[in-house]
Amino acid sequence: MDQREGIIFKALSGFYYVNCGDGALVSCRARGKFRHRRLTPLVGDRVLLTPTEEGQGMIDEILPRRNQFQRPAVANIDQLVMIVSQAVPVTDPFLIDRIISIAEGRGCEPVVCINKCDLDPGERLSAIYRAAGFTTIQVSAATGQGMDQLRQAIAHKVSAFTGNSGVGKSSILNALHPDFQIRVGEVSDKLGRGRHTTRHVELFRLEEGAIVADTPGFSAFDTERMELRRKEELAATFREFRPYVDQCRFVGCAHVKEKGCAVLAALERGEIQPTRHESYVRLYQQASAIPDWELPK
Repeated sequence: MDQREGIIFKALSGFYYVNCGDGALVSCRARGKFRHRRLTPLVGDRVLLTPTEEGQGMIDEILPRRNQFQRPAVANIDQLVMIVSQAVPVTDPFLIDRIISIAEGRGCEPVVCINKCDLDPGERLSAIYRAAGFTTIQVSAATGQGMDQLRQAIAHKVSAFTGNSGVGKSSILNALHPDFQIRVGEVSDKLGRGRHTTRHVELFRLEEGAIVADTPGFSAFDTERMELRRKEELAATFREFRPYVDQCRFVGCAHVKEKGCAVLAALERGEIQPTRHESYVRLYQQASAIPDWELPK
């Protein structure tokens, strides 16, 4: 039978559900050669498949990826929408900055979406990330505040929604398109964090040409398992550092505490947000402690 091209919309228990553009999902297995190559198909992958019978097929090839992520496990994403909150659970800016660094390193546009603004307007987080040059949207899935602005931000793009558990990713998807009826979890009063309700990554097609991925939530402990970049590459993933990194007195400046550092001078002038630089230093120290052979090539 002739091959067909499609996009993996869902991966679950060894099955890959591929959208070939006609609305129906083809339930596929991946050929054994991927296992031998240690290559795992990801949600968002463009693939070639051979239909085997009604509604089923075999994935033959994974087409070249624009980018890929370990957490969330997705590929070919235009933008990573971080759902955060200043209400319970409060999102640590370091978590946001770490995800932004990963996205920037993958050539993926970060968007900061502050949810639960009916409980806390999120002005502190908004000020930090607007000043750093990121699209920042304040919303409330409960009241509908800011949802039109979010719809405009994701129109005609493939976006992955991610964030720590309990910040309301699934609630926002339900507000964007109520037909989804994605299961929404409660926030634990004792722990101040959400209970995981999304168990797998899945793409959803919305209006205005938007495709979004709902991804499993994670706790602060999971950040230790996220990708780290080489310490020499980190500054380039902090976009507000870029105008200054070539102005430092010494070549190879770490931008941590060196004399003559243009980044530190910009920090003192208020041109770089203190929490952003604190996150950079923390990531730099973590990257410095990892042997080169453990870091990606």
